[in-house]
Amino acid sequence: MPPELSTQKQFDAFADEVARELGAGCSTAPDAECTHMLARLITDSAGRTLSVRQHDCSQPARLKIYATLPDDADVRTPSIGVTASSARHLAREITRRLYPLRTEAVALCAEFTARREAEAASRRAVAEAVAGALPGAHIHEQYRRTDVYWQRAPQGQTGDTVHAVVGASGEDVSVETSGSHEGIVAMLAAFARQ
Repeated sequence: MPPELSTQKQFDAFADEVARELGAGCSTAPDAECTHMLARLITDSAGRTLSVRQHDCSQPARLKIYATLPDDADVRTPSIGVTASSARHLAREITRRLYPLRTEAVALCAEFTARREAEAASRRAVAEAVAGALPGAHIHEQYRRTDVYWQRAPQGQTGDTVHAVVGASGEDVSVETSGSHEGIVAMLAAFARQ
């Protein structure tokens, strides 16, 4: 017979049973993100945290279980829908279906993180090379781009300016210059030598 899951207390007790079925070292805690529905967190001995939720109180046995991912994840949170016929059934479905989805998602998160870090390193190297051609330039990091600003203004004159934008992967650089004709030619020549 399916468990009665109409109150938070009943839901908590059921989540405790599921945690025991998942194995030693599992614990449960309130799910602070889900105060508008019955929900409970389960953390296993490997540090994997799951959020067990009842989205529809008219179908209390239909649960949705989400596997949490690292905070910087750019990957959709893996989840499964399960009928709460028993704690053993729920634990079996988590182990059989959700854990493999989580493993794939975590690997994808690591791949995305490595790609972002490689892009940032490449972008930083290009920005430093541009700034090296323009002594006194200022570098400003943005999200997936880097701006390099340089200005030389003789006393009482407008002066020469350079604004270079280094793209996400460091493979493209756009440059805007302003100032005297001679100053711009000298700046472009400096870039050409790099």
